[in-house]
Amino acid sequence: MKYNALKGVHDIFPPDIYIWQKVESAAEEVFSAYGFQEIRVPIIEATDIFTRSIGETTDIVEKEMYTFPDKAGRSITLRPEGTAPVVRSYIENHLYNQPSPQKFFYSGPMFRYERPQKGRFRQFYQIGAEAFGAAEPKLDAEIISMLKLFLERLELKELNFEVNSIGCEKCRPDYKKALSDFFSNKISGLCPDCNRRYIHNPLRILDCKVDACIELRKNAPQVTNHLCGDCKEHFEGFQSLLKLLNISYVINPNMVRGLDYYTRTTFEVTSEEHLGSQKAVAAGGRYDRLVEEFGGPPTPAIGFAIGMERLVEILRNQNSGLHSGPKAFFATIGPKADTEGFLIAEKLRAKGINVELGYGDASLKSQLRRADKLKADYVFIIGDDELKSGRVKWKNLRDSSQGEIGIEEIPDFKGLRNQP
Repeated sequence: MKYNALKGVHDIFPPDIYIWQKVESAAEEVFSAYGFQEIRVPIIEATDIFTRSIGETTDIVEKEMYTFPDKAGRSITLRPEGTAPVVRSYIENHLYNQPSPQKFFYSGPMFRYERPQKGRFRQFYQIGAEAFGAAEPKLDAEIISMLKLFLERLELKELNFEVNSIGCEKCRPDYKKALSDFFSNKISGLCPDCNRRYIHNPLRILDCKVDACIELRKNAPQVTNHLCGDCKEHFEGFQSLLKLLNISYVINPNMVRGLDYYTRTTFEVTSEEHLGSQKAVAAGGRYDRLVEEFGGPPTPAIGFAIGMERLVEILRNQNSGLHSGPKAFFATIGPKADTEGFLIAEKLRAKGINVELGYGDASLKSQLRRADKLKADYVFIIGDDELKSGRVKWKNLRDSSQGEIGIEEIPDFKGLRNQP
């Protein structure tokens, strides 16, 4: 019987796994510099955590969640996003008693039963960050700055920052009414999903990707023209700080995000790198009422998520120069040379240096071919003659330079030192 991975899931293995590790390492380094600490939450949660936070009429809840009853009859869901579980943990563990703002980042798999496409899977991975306890726009700008630094650390290019404000519970009702009035004579032309959205949450029509709906929403009222005084002041302060940080951005009045919990600031980072119909690399926004709605104290909050698959695809396409091969490869001829190469390799590995060896009775030619396929930096050739003379030949497979070195000097060879 032939076994295959389920539709919409995928294995991650070399060389792509090294790009994943590079992204995760850069995220930890940059996010930690901004005071974010790692948090790990379960993959499974009670279903009502998501129906309550994301919104029962969203596409995710209506059509895309992996939900099932457990043996006790409780409704369990594989997490479709990371914010709600972190909010649940924040409240359950009384983290609000710690000094504010509390900042967390996480990474791991999410699950949505949607149509697989380029850069999008049913089991997909996200890196996310959430910050609780600060309402001022300084935190919003800090989040954008952190994202920018993270993406620059990965040498990403052709990135666009889009921002918007979707108001709060005070000004949102007036804007929803304005949208309802605008679409009232266009309902017949909207897609079936947007017909439902019109009834439950007309803001989400602005997020629809159907061409007919995109056309019909032209000249729709803009949310930035309906902000209350406090939201307008917050949004203007946020923009002032972005300008202070020299972060280029555009205001996208149609960017409302797809989840019910967002308030005020929303943002997306998009890439011109071809990823099918999906351009967003990172997205997020404020959710100042969600903690309170979950039963916690009033707590302003903001967060974002980064799609790992899309990020890895861009890095792969941009040929980011990530080198994942061993630092050294020992090609040995004969049992004595094999033993000597093995002992030297162990000394190097103890220093954290990636080393590979020849195995079996492979010829020198086949060992060198393997070293080339592994993209090793250096090859050291050891045979009986080298053991007698105490010196071995080395070759740099990246620039074709070569030379000789004493066997005892190999562990201290300059070319094998790990970069700081």
